Amino acid sequence: MTPASKDSPLDAGAFRPRFPWFGGDLQTLRNFLLRPRHDLDPWPAERVELAMRDGSGDRLAASLHRSGAASAPLVVLIHGLTGCEDSTYLRASAAFWLARGRDVVRLNLRGAGPSRPLCAEQYHAGRSGDLRDALLALAVRPGLDLEAGLYLVGYSLGANMLLRFLAQEAEAFPVVGAVSVSAPIDLKATQRRLMQPRNWVYHRYLLNNMRREALAAPRGLSAEQRAAIRSADSVFAYDDQVVAPRNGFAGADDYYRRCSGLRFLPAIKTPTLLLHAGDDPWIPSAPYETFDWESCPALWPLLCGTGGHVGFHGRGRHAAWHDLAAEAFFDRLQD
Repeated sequence: MTPASKDSPLDAGAFRPRFPWFGGDLQTLRNFLLRPRHDLDPWPAERVELAMRDGSGDRLAASLHRSGAASAPLVVLIHGLTGCEDSTYLRASAAFWLARGRDVVRLNLRGAGPSRPLCAEQYHAGRSGDLRDALLALAVRPGLDLEAGLYLVGYSLGANMLLRFLAQEAEAFPVVGAVSVSAPIDLKATQRRLMQPRNWVYHRYLLNNMRREALAAPRGLSAEQRAAIRSADSVFAYDDQVVAPRNGFAGADDYYRRCSGLRFLPAIKTPTLLLHAGDDPWIPSAPYETFDWESCPALWPLLCGTGGHVGFHGRGRHAAWHDLAAEAFFDRLQD
């Protein structure tokens, strides 16, 4: 475990994988293979619809859970690519924080999960304005006081979006701290990694889910757009034929260049923990290893040798280690 050249702000202990989930692939696949159902029934969800301010009429669906504890920062959880509020890791994190007396929002990005019937548009790695609009809508919701502060936690693609938000929008909100888990901070490098032969199964799984998610949009797709979605035979082709033209990018490489979290890191002033595993099969670690963390005092990189992609299933703990690390980081900020 390497906290770059800074002293670690954590007291979560070194990550040690849980038997038999050794190696990046098994750490990554555990959530898919076991699909544990984390019980949120003790904290019934309030369905919330959060209006976007871009004139599209789109609304993001979210589940708001109240812990019943005294006033404390609200934890907002942001899922990754082809995920939603019911992704295993998001439910697990929600249960973790609720058991510790934190109110929690499980946010569905534009066109994802329960947001799908409410949206014509689709989320992407750089659509950080959606998070801004969601927080603005939460701020005026009756009975919800954001003055106690916000903890923002993003996973995978949602973490990349979060990093862009932190650089461009966070100062307008009472964000106490943020955590990024397995963010693809170099989107081009991630695309290349996903399309390597050893990742063929992952690649097909993600691509099929991306196409299915996009085609399920209830409105807003032309015949040409549907044809482009169906014909995309790789993640790069999908980003080039679908994401880029729908969102004003010149092509996939322009999208990757303009939206990669790496370019936004120097502008982040919010205390932010960035967790990444060296054996993440989807996202290369080189961008994390070569970045000049010393020049960014608000950023705390925690780079583990193992842990997979949004895995971190550790020995001797029921909770995922990334949740324990996030808790230790937020506790440190409150000292």
